[in-house]
Amino acid sequence: MKAKQSVKQLREMNEHELRDKYQELTREVFNLRFQSATAQMSSPARFKQVRRDIARVKTIAKQRNLAIR
Repeated sequence: MKAKQSVKQLREMNEHELRDKYQELTREVFNLRFQSATAQMSSPARFKQVRRDIARVKTIAKQRNLAIR
């Protein structure tokens, strides 16, 4: 997914959807770290992409003054 499309979709989400998206992405980072540690990672570039998506979610939450952890 391209960044601009992703940002537009994230901005349209409500507070609960943003929290769910953040939790989903953090779980994915954990799974990618586990795959990396066991040398089973299929796409190393996905790790960077997910981390950036997390940053986008956090930025939008910060702009709305939401506390996401």
